Amino acid sequence: MILFLNRCWGAIEFNLYLRQNHRMEFSEIASISGKSGLYKILKPGKSAVVLEAMDATKTKIVAGASHRVSVLNEISIYTTTKEGTVPLADVLRKINEQFGSDLGIDGESDPKELRAFLKSVLPEFDEQRVYVSDIKKLIKWYGVLLAEAPEILKPVEKEKK
Repeated sequence: MILFLNRCWGAIEFNLYLRQNHRMEFSEIASISGKSGLYKILKPGKSAVVLEAMDATKTKIVAGASHRVSVLNEISIYTTTKEGTVPLADVLRKINEQFGSDLGIDGESDPKELRAFLKSVLPEFDEQRVYVSDIKKLIKWYGVLLAEAPEILKPVEKEKK
């Protein structure tokens, strides 16, 4: 019995260690069409995904087939370059590198200011296909990530072999 308790306690300590030292990835965060904010993916499944709001409420949602769930590492911003898009993760990291926690604007800023902001971060963004509402969402998401998962915005260090 004592051996069993020691094994359980060790597993609990290990899980706590993993949570504290886990670097969240863009593949673990999602957006739900029609709902504001970002959600942490808790348990992906075949027919549904359990998500937790990345805000103070920490509301849990079961997103089924009727929800349009987009994982952040699969989202890109349209550009006028040959590639045609830039991954959202690259844009968010560039914003963090250039502005840190003070963007100087918010989602309620003038549309011209919002476009100028994105132009300063991503000069080649496609002004015809990237709407002001997309830029507002980008700024809101950046704020959520900065507050809830700031490590995700830091440059990724490549492992040495």
